[in-house]
Amino acid sequence: MAYATGRLASRRGAASPVALPGPGPRVSILVAARNEEANLPRCLASLRALDYPAEKLEILVGDDASTDRTRAVAEAALAGFAGFWRVIAIESNLGQARGKANVLAHLARRATADYFLITDADITVPPTWVPAMLRHAAPGVGTVTGLTVTVGAGWLARLQGLDWLLSLALIQVGTEAGQPMTAMGNNMLITRAAYLATGGYEALPFSVTEDFALFEAVNARGFGFRQLFEPAVRATSRPIASWAGLVKQRLRWLRGVAALPWHVQAGLIFFSGYWLAALGLGLASNWGWALAALAAKVASHYALAVVASRRAGLPRPAWWLLPAFELYSLALTTHLTLSRLLGRRGVEWKGRHYH
Repeated sequence: MAYATGRLASRRGAASPVALPGPGPRVSILVAARNEEANLPRCLASLRALDYPAEKLEILVGDDASTDRTRAVAEAALAGFAGFWRVIAIESNLGQARGKANVLAHLARRATADYFLITDADITVPPTWVPAMLRHAAPGVGTVTGLTVTVGAGWLARLQGLDWLLSLALIQVGTEAGQPMTAMGNNMLITRAAYLATGGYEALPFSVTEDFALFEAVNARGFGFRQLFEPAVRATSRPIASWAGLVKQRLRWLRGVAALPWHVQAGLIFFSGYWLAALGLGLASNWGWALAALAAKVASHYALAVVASRRAGLPRPAWWLLPAFELYSLALTTHLTLSRLLGRRGVEWKGRHYH
């Protein structure tokens, strides 16, 4: 019966909030950190400011062989916190887990609550994060994914912010239709029962997109999922500072895209190849039709951005940012394609190279 309940839940990507069990359960917050001395103070300050009883919070930070002051900075940022906290040195690999997945595997073994909330060291969460995520952890649900936005100054930062907003809005459309799409490991709840049912990260095949691998494994075991798009669970990420860094990030993400359902991949290919289709239309017919097709694409993206920003509780994007976004998307798609064709195999993350 539990399996049937989970399968039913997995067909519903959104749900009405449910009452919290009792006055609110204890939760374990897991943060993987490698060379994050610059980001951790902001992240941990947001965790200390959570609107949730401190005695019901357990904050575990995993220091993944950092070569900077990550451990000292984390301990200083958490000193005096009324809840339980610990900074744990990660010195060995568990099973097949490597990198961030290995850190989370260690932290999950130390966690004592029935709900794990996972975020990254470069993320800040809103005060409402814990109760808002818990309200959607209905019986049979294994994972709840919050909304993450990118905020920063400058053109590259603003274009990344629009990129994240549009991408997550499209994912939300699929999720609310009942299609399991993906999860965001920087803003994610997983129940202890769902995590243990997979055997944990140490039992999963290695993936550089460890959040998606865990999400798939949980769904495969009959648990449901929730994908939220609301201000109460809106975490904030810092944008990638350089174009080269952005390309490295997206090359890593492409490894996860390869595991998405075929119809989702087809949709991504369609959007990525829209410029080529417009070029072909111009060459085969006339450039007026091609320009009209591109104008329709910009208009549809702007309409989506307006709706998405309203639901996320964000300011409406400036209309003139959309044409620049099309050029950004074309340049990024071209660079990623050439990198995959001509570059070395594998991806680099936090100074480590993975195949």
